Amino acid sequence: MPEGYDVLLRDGGIAHVRPLGPADREALHKLVDRSSERSAYLRFFTGGRNTAHAYMDRITGDKYRGHALVASLHGRLAGVAEYIPIDDGSADLAILLDDAVHGHGLGTLLLEHIALDAAAHGVRELVADVLTENQPMIRVLRDLGLDITQRFEDGSLHISIAAEPTPALRDGIAARDHEAGRASLTRVLAPRSVAVIGASRNEGAVGHKVLRNLIDGGFAGPIHPVNPSAATVAGLPCQAKVPDGVDLAVVAVPARHVLEVARDCAAAGVAGLVVLTSGFAEAGQGDVESELLRICRTSGMRLVGPNCLGVVNTGARLNASFLPHHPVRGRVALMSQSGAVGAALLDRLEVSSFVSVGNKADVSGNDLLEYWEDDADTDVIALYLESFGNPRKFARIARRVGARKPVLLVKSGRSGAGGRAVRSHTAAAATPDVAVDALTRAAGVIRLDSVHELIDTAKLLATQPLPCGRRVAIVGNSGGPQAMAADACERHGLIVPELPPGLLNARAAAALGNPVDLTADASAAEIGAAVAALAASPEADVILVVYTPPFGSGLEATRQAIADATKDAAKPVLACVVGHDGLIDGRVPSYAFPEQAVEALAHAVGYAEWRRDRTDPGVVPVSVDERTAREIIQGELAAHPEGGWLSPAAITRLLGCYGVPLVESVEVDGPEAAAAAAARVGLPAVLKAVGPVHKSDVGGVRLNLRTPEEVDQAYREMSSHIGLEMTGAIVQRMLPGGVEIIVGGVNYPAFGPLVMVGMGGVMADLLADRAFRVPPVTDAADMIGELRCAPLLHGYRGSPLVDVNALADQLVRVGRLLEDLPQVAELDLNPVIVGPDGATTVDARLKVAPCEPPPSPLLRHLR
Repeated sequence: MPEGYDVLLRDGGIAHVRPLGPADREALHKLVDRSSERSAYLRFFTGGRNTAHAYMDRITGDKYRGHALVASLHGRLAGVAEYIPIDDGSADLAILLDDAVHGHGLGTLLLEHIALDAAAHGVRELVADVLTENQPMIRVLRDLGLDITQRFEDGSLHISIAAEPTPALRDGIAARDHEAGRASLTRVLAPRSVAVIGASRNEGAVGHKVLRNLIDGGFAGPIHPVNPSAATVAGLPCQAKVPDGVDLAVVAVPARHVLEVARDCAAAGVAGLVVLTSGFAEAGQGDVESELLRICRTSGMRLVGPNCLGVVNTGARLNASFLPHHPVRGRVALMSQSGAVGAALLDRLEVSSFVSVGNKADVSGNDLLEYWEDDADTDVIALYLESFGNPRKFARIARRVGARKPVLLVKSGRSGAGGRAVRSHTAAAATPDVAVDALTRAAGVIRLDSVHELIDTAKLLATQPLPCGRRVAIVGNSGGPQAMAADACERHGLIVPELPPGLLNARAAAALGNPVDLTADASAAEIGAAVAALAASPEADVILVVYTPPFGSGLEATRQAIADATKDAAKPVLACVVGHDGLIDGRVPSYAFPEQAVEALAHAVGYAEWRRDRTDPGVVPVSVDERTAREIIQGELAAHPEGGWLSPAAITRLLGCYGVPLVESVEVDGPEAAAAAAARVGLPAVLKAVGPVHKSDVGGVRLNLRTPEEVDQAYREMSSHIGLEMTGAIVQRMLPGGVEIIVGGVNYPAFGPLVMVGMGGVMADLLADRAFRVPPVTDAADMIGELRCAPLLHGYRGSPLVDVNALADQLVRVGRLLEDLPQVAELDLNPVIVGPDGATTVDARLKVAPCEPPPSPLLRHLR
């Protein structure tokens, strides 16, 4: 990428990395001039600066045959790293950094990126000669995470580094990325000082509201109103420009002044900018927003917004927003891409912090996940998103974060994308929203359909321990709502078990079927005693209390009894107090309706199970010929640069590289050739038109043709009916019976590949019985087991058992193909005949499209 990319450093600073170019010669010489004699000696040994200057002329000259990256901070070139290939597959490695940036993590980052680039260009080994006194560089190379060997040679340490990425490198990159991301937001979400630029004396103005919220919220650090036209605002002295050294600047000036303000903040060393002002990309001013981001990135500022409500950190008593109410401190961290949704959520949730990202030009959900992962004040993370910036990275981070804290997501835009003129069964089913579902499922993210559902689930997860199982004891004073709760449990796969005799008191014993109906005149004390007994019993994993006021002892007394009975409960307790939402005693979530409570509980149970079972089963190794497959794809795209559907012969060759079995097929272009092919492959035969995507819909499939004459006649009839769209046919031998399954895949440029399995044949679209996964497919058996048609594969009603393992193996192989070959846009294997002796594809459609290879997930950079 010649234009380069921005990266976060260990201290939260921002560097810009790009390939070296001839125009960098002057900046490289300046870098050498700024370097100490010792730095030049450690890099160039005895030559010092003179050698360094001569070397910079060489690497920017026409004969330079190496690969080099340069990094800039605050607009000044601060480092260069390179490798020069040697004929035997190895390359010499070297790096020079500005003395002023040592210790910021820039050297490690450049070496990571150089190593990844070298591996991508076929380099197997990087070689570095380091003076033994250069211990910092030796430590950096050792800690990189790549396999190294070393030996002393001529007074220096000769270090050989295997360029192939390792698990240690992956873990190290994730850890360094996490450290940098958290550091970059610390001065934004926990600032020591805040400036409000555009602080107005008009109490209705946004800038005044922000200033008032900061003061009234009790922010302990310095607050600087910035307004050149006022001496004081809200009792604080004003300044004409933002003072030096401010951590966070909140910008509430008209859009035409924002760029000038951003430049002033950059010059003053501000760490973070929150731009409340609208009128940027959402108003068609994308270029202005891009320039705002460029100013922030060049100076090292993180940008929240523009077009946002602000940021809140209740633990730091920071309310740098223009919200009309004061957020209540709690354990939920909240991000919203919509200001209106964010305000509504804050009105109903107690939060640790809140970030309104607005247009999301810079700071995104991925950044905030990194920050909140280690935030001691946060137990639950809730996100409202309208778009993903980098969904693959989101999934990687969320899976790690979800191992410690639940991540809740409401993603708007569930409706399918606009239709395409021609597409496969899989592409029609695997809409972008289905891709989001598969991505979030793999990451353990709790995806919710509504803001109300998010509030209900967050309340439960923020106040109660995770359920240890699915058994729910329902107890209360009203049979109808309790029965509704039990029905909801059944719909969500929760268990309402029979309870043993003698568990509760005499009043409860008469109705000890679970739900336990204590009747309408049950007192608060009786309800509390029953709740306490169930909470102490090993017969249930969760207690759901259902109370309908004003019966018994009344609302307040019953709420207090529930609170007293659950003070020491080690299992989750939640309540349905009919008609009343909220928290009982600040810790027991209460819901107005039984279905609300059960839905929230079902999400908590599912998350708890994912967290217990989230051990990665590992990728099943499969033998493939990736190199030949890439050559086939490259050849097809060279012949058809716009892409398109592959011929049956090309599909057979490509799937063969991945060990996906296809029935023998012969392409024919006329009735006589079809008859001869049928005699060769064996009778009875099958004839299929090549051109139509959905062959059965247009009469493009003829089965069980028993003689060559029948094949000849079938071809003529098919050609007459379909016309020019037929474009020839294929002839296959008729396979014995089995279960018809569809296996498919689709590749989205943003989300990446998605694998599908479902009921196949002509029923594929009618029944819509499908399961999806993000590859690599590590749970193929579970994926197949999700299908409603799965019993057909296991001897349903005396039918023969079929080879489910062969189908599972095919899913793994298709997943690997889609990962390796992003140019495969759509893939349908339909049907795959799964029989006692294997799983064989009898019809395959595969579409290729030109695309840029996805960036390596190991390459650290800001989106």
